[in-house]
Amino acid sequence: MEHGGHDGKTRAFFASRANIVLIAFLAISGFYLVTEHQAHLLGWLPWLLLLACPLLHLFMHGGHGGHGGNGGSGSPPHEH
Repeated sequence: MEHGGHDGKTRAFFASRANIVLIAFLAISGFYLVTEHQAHLLGWLPWLLLLACPLLHLFMHGGHGGHGGNGGSGSPPHEH
C-alpha cells in the first residue's frame, strides 16, 4: 500500500533548498560568533584539548576490540 506518493527513495541532504539555506545561515552565524568571541574561544582551547583525550579514548576503542590483546576468540591475530 502506497502512502503519500513516496517511492521509498531518500533524497540527498543538499537536494532541499531549505537545507542549503540552513547550512548557509549556520556558516554565517558561526563565522560571526568566532570573530566576535575569539578571545573567549582561545581561552577555552586548552581545556577542549584536554577534554578531547578521554573522549577519543572512549569512542575509538570500539574499532579494535578494546583492551586485552587478542580477545580470546580463538581466531588468529589480524596481520597488517
